[in-house]
Amino acid sequence: MPETSTIDSCDVLIIGGGPAGSTAAALLAQQGRNVVLLEKAHHPRFHIGESLLPLNMPLLDRLGVRAEVEKIGMLKYGADFISPYHNKTSTFDFADALDKSYPYSYQVRRSEFDHVLIKNAALRGAHILEGHRVTAVDFSDETNVVVNAQTDRGEIRQWCARFLVDASGRDTFLADKFGIKEKISEHNSAALYGHFEGAKRHSGNAAGNISLYWFDHGWFWFIPLHDGTTSIGAVCWPYYMKSRKTSPTQFFLDTIALCPALAERLRDARLITDATATGNYSYKSQHMTGKNYLLLGDAFAFIDPVFSTGVYLAMNSAFAGAETIATCLDQPAEASHALRKFDKFIRGGLQMFTWFIYRMTAPSLRDMFITPGNPFRVKEGVLSLLAGDVFRKEIPVGSKLLFFKLIYYAMNLRNPRRSFAAWRKRGKMILDPKVEGVAT
Repeated sequence: MPETSTIDSCDVLIIGGGPAGSTAAALLAQQGRNVVLLEKAHHPRFHIGESLLPLNMPLLDRLGVRAEVEKIGMLKYGADFISPYHNKTSTFDFADALDKSYPYSYQVRRSEFDHVLIKNAALRGAHILEGHRVTAVDFSDETNVVVNAQTDRGEIRQWCARFLVDASGRDTFLADKFGIKEKISEHNSAALYGHFEGAKRHSGNAAGNISLYWFDHGWFWFIPLHDGTTSIGAVCWPYYMKSRKTSPTQFFLDTIALCPALAERLRDARLITDATATGNYSYKSQHMTGKNYLLLGDAFAFIDPVFSTGVYLAMNSAFAGAETIATCLDQPAEASHALRKFDKFIRGGLQMFTWFIYRMTAPSLRDMFITPGNPFRVKEGVLSLLAGDVFRKEIPVGSKLLFFKLIYYAMNLRNPRRSFAAWRKRGKMILDPKVEGVAT
C-alpha cells in the first residue's frame, strides 16, 4: 500500500482542470486565495466540445486570455441549420442578436483551449497539480474538507481545504459520492464523433460557421477547426445506436451516408481519427451547493451539445462561483444567501437552453428555425440564446423567447395530428430504447 504524505492545507481545492476548474482557479487566486487545482490527466489532452459562444468573449477578456485564444481559434460568425424535411438551409448570424456587441466567437481545439486556461490559472498564482486523481473527500469536519488524491506514481496525498469545488466534468465526482446524479427523463441521446481532414467549407465569413444537420435519427454537428480539420458528430436516439452491428467507425460512416447534405460536404474528406461512441449522457444533480462546496459546469449537469453550451456554462458558473466562494469565506453570515443566489442564477440560465434542446427534433420548432420570422423580435431573441446571452438581466431575452414559445405552441395547435404523432413517437424513443422506427 502506498504511504500517505503529510497533509497540506489550502483555502480552496478544485477537482478538475477543464474550463470550469481552470477559470475558477484563476479568479480565486487573483483574490489572493491559496488555491490548489488537481487534474487527473496532463495538458494538453483531448476533449470534445469545440465550439465557443459569443458571450464567451467577455469572459476571455476578463481572464486576460483572449489574444491567446484568437491565435488558436477559427472565427465563428453564425450557425447554419440544414433540414432535409424542408430542403433548405437557414443561417443565423450572431450580429443580428438583440445585443450587437458580440458578433462572433471561435471554434477551438479543446486540447489547446483548455491548456491556455490552465496555464493562465498557474500564472495567476493557483497551484496546478496534474496527474493527481482525487479518490476520496471527507466532510466530517464542520469547517474543513479533507481531500485524498493519488498521483501517477501511486503516491497518496492529502489536503485540508476550507472550500471544495467540484469541476470534474462528466466524472461528476461529488454527485456520484452523494448519490444525487439523475438521468434526465425528458432527454435521452447517444453520440458518435470523429475528426475529418478535407471537409468542404463555406467561403468568406461563413467558413467557420457551425452547421447543424437534422436527419431521421437525430442531428449532426459540423465544426471547422483552424488547422484544417473538422469535428463531426452524430447525436442519435438510443434505439438507433443499439442497432449497430459494425465497428463504431464504420457505423459512424454509414450514419453520415444517411444525411446526403452532410455526406456531400465530406465526399472528398478523410476520417483521421477512430470514431468515439458515448451512451446516454444527459443528467443533472439534485443540488449544486453545500455548506463548503460547489458543483460547477458539467459536474452539476449536462444536457445536450446542440447549442454548444458546455464551455460557456462551465466558465460562467466559475465566474459566479468565485464570487460565491469569496462571500462564503469572507462573510460567513451571508454564505447561505450567496449559495441560494448562485443556485438560482445557474439554474435559470440552464433552463432557458433546455426548453429548446428538448424540442430540437420537433416538427414545429424545425419549421420555425428553417423559416424564421421576427415578430416581436423573436428571431433576435433566439439569436441571443444561441450567443449565450441568458444571464444578463439588462438584455430582454426572456420576453422575446416567451413570444417564441407562444408561437411554437400556436403552431402545434394548428397541426395537432402531426404534433401529437411526434410527441408520442418521441416519448417511445425516450422510454423504450428498443423501439423500432425513426424520430419524427
